[in-house]
Amino acid sequence: MKKLLFSLYVTAIAAFSLIPFLWFVLTSWKSPVQITAIPPELVPDFHWGFYRSALESYGLLGYIRNSALVASATTLVSIAIGSLTAYALTRFHSAWLKFYLMLLLCVSMFPQIAIAGPVWRILNGLGWLNTYQGIVAAYIPLSLPLAIWILTTFFKELPYEIEEAALVDGCTRLQALWRVVFPLAAPGIFTASILVFIFAWNEFFFALIVLTSPGLQTLPVGIALFPGEYTMPWGEIAAASTIATLPLIALTLVFQRRIIRGLSAGAVKG
Repeated sequence: MKKLLFSLYVTAIAAFSLIPFLWFVLTSWKSPVQITAIPPELVPDFHWGFYRSALESYGLLGYIRNSALVASATTLVSIAIGSLTAYALTRFHSAWLKFYLMLLLCVSMFPQIAIAGPVWRILNGLGWLNTYQGIVAAYIPLSLPLAIWILTTFFKELPYEIEEAALVDGCTRLQALWRVVFPLAAPGIFTASILVFIFAWNEFFFALIVLTSPGLQTLPVGIALFPGEYTMPWGEIAAASTIATLPLIALTLVFQRRIIRGLSAGAVKG
């Protein structure tokens, strides 16, 4: 009985979370008449014209390219800095480790609007507005606390004796880090990378204020600003949103075991 109630509870939570996305997917398959029908029609006609229009008329592929570049660059830089930071925090046995982690947690809680002005002024002073490096530079401090927090959990639980044996065998600190620590912490690094990539892929607010040039805008901003002469192009917006979500779904499904392993290992070990 408990298992049945638990299954119903999980199903209800999943359905509640997925209904908005499923509604948009069904909307992307509706015909123009169905979208404006009152009362709304649930079963679509599987009309594919909105997908063609989103790709050809609204330049969706350009937004996808921009999002892929920005998310990939943000992930690479954040994980590189986060790995070295987490390694230093755990291996040098700082008495302030908990304080640093709590400080990172506090920093990650800042509302974006609170730091939008200073970030915009800094990027403007550097001449980095409307550039890829500008938006990546804005994303790195936002994603670093999450990356450092996850990686610190993994590095802290790695047995130091293995790394010490590598140092005794002649490895330098960087060689031991690259050849011993990183392979052992691969699940944590992969989990952090996926979460940082998803954050950068979905982020909207800073992309809106930093990237005002249509040729550089990322998917969330590009879709939100789809032009409509007299009405909102809901069909194209639904189709574009569905396409924008597919890479994340594919990424999660392909690497679900690694992600679950990484998250669960961190939870158990932390």
